[in-house]
Amino acid sequence: MESKKITTETLSAKLLTEEAVTLVKTQFEQHLSQALNLKRISSPMIVLKGTGINDDLNGIERPVKFPVKGMQEQPAEVVHSLAKWKRLRLKEYQMEPGTGILTDMKALRPDEDFTPIHSIYVDQWDWEVVMPDESRERSYLKETVRKIYTAMVAVEREVAEVYPEKYQVLPEEITFLHSEDLLKRYPHLSPKQREDEAAKEFGAIFLMGIGGKLSHGEAHDGRAPDYDDWSSQCADGYCGLNGDIIVWNPVLEQAFELSSMGIRVDAETLDRQLVIREQQERAGLYYHQQLLGGHLPQSIGGGIGQSRLCMFLLKKRHIGEVQVSIWPEQVRQECEEQGIYLL
Repeated sequence: MESKKITTETLSAKLLTEEAVTLVKTQFEQHLSQALNLKRISSPMIVLKGTGINDDLNGIERPVKFPVKGMQEQPAEVVHSLAKWKRLRLKEYQMEPGTGILTDMKALRPDEDFTPIHSIYVDQWDWEVVMPDESRERSYLKETVRKIYTAMVAVEREVAEVYPEKYQVLPEEITFLHSEDLLKRYPHLSPKQREDEAAKEFGAIFLMGIGGKLSHGEAHDGRAPDYDDWSSQCADGYCGLNGDIIVWNPVLEQAFELSSMGIRVDAETLDRQLVIREQQERAGLYYHQQLLGGHLPQSIGGGIGQSRLCMFLLKKRHIGEVQVSIWPEQVRQECEEQGIYLL
């Protein structure tokens, strides 16, 4: 009888979590669409290999690829994200400056480590907005970040109203820091440890300039050379028109990334960043030819983790509590021993 009672309680908790996940996803998508003037569109799960459209992330992760009957000369890849694909869609749909698109992206990243905050299955809101050429500056980036963060705060408030135990922790304002600032503050800490210290101090930060080398000769973290602009110098002398939204997670007691975003490369920036990364051969790919030829609109965009946001707002200890994925049996057993039941 005792095991049946536990099973019933576990099932009830899982169903309650499913309801809460639906609330978070529905409400945040509405807030985000209104804030950034986005139109929801369909998105692909696969793209063709060799076009340059798939997101290369840090440049070392392997995409899932497979042959397609009748198209043996060009295999398909499961997307990592839609960072570059969205820009092609902006052109195709002839979106006007100040408007954009929103997709419900599903991806596979088999090289992800199994951790409480990582899964090989990735779901995120991928968004992209056409921006005027004269807006290519840090003030426009910050304005967009504030709109996204305001949507997050609004949904956290709504979740707390429905589920009082899901208390509010986000500060009303997000703090902007450059990765060079963190290096100067904490020169003897690792990049992850710097993020922990800053997130704990401020509650929510937008960490800028991720991808380019800092004063000590290393980048804070990796970024592909062909979507975000991480090399353009700004008025403050720092480089980069991109960054991550990072919050302090009181349940896990660590910095917690919710979004990666940035102003996208233009032709000049793409050429420069390909040289920096010694990947000039990519300039011949379809996507890169479209950009270098001036055929794609200037845009700003990013991805916001759906499971990450649900995990944070619902105060969960493992990402498997808010999404269905695959896990080693040892991971499942360890979670159950801690009272964590994966979906």
